[in-house]
Amino acid sequence: MEKTNTKSTIILQLLKGSFWALSCALLCILIFAFIIKYTSISTSAIQPINQVIKGLSILVGCFVFGKKVNTKGYLWGAVIGVLFTILAFIVFSILDGSFSLNLNFLTDLVFGAIMGAFAGIICISLRKK
Repeated sequence: MEKTNTKSTIILQLLKGSFWALSCALLCILIFAFIIKYTSISTSAIQPINQVIKGLSILVGCFVFGKKVNTKGYLWGAVIGVLFTILAFIVFSILDGSFSLNLNFLTDLVFGAIMGAFAGIICISLRKK
């Protein structure tokens, strides 16, 4: 059973979790950018590390949101993953100066939903122990 009763509370918590995830991603990417600048990391390592950053960020968002629910972690986690992906796309597109919807964005949406579902399950399971 969910602790929150109203849709507006759930929406607010979803947005809160998504913004926490986005904040985490921005911080991690900033740190990673400094690491890249001052070391000789291969360019082939950038994409996998970015995916790890996205996954960890979604996990953080799910933990923030997971404080308010007891069930359907997979669903709420997937929603947070998708919201995070959309918010990240908007923020990074603004920083880049161009918006480009393409196959990569769709792939990121699917990745965000899957990672969110897993993170939601983990968060709910850990809370029940």
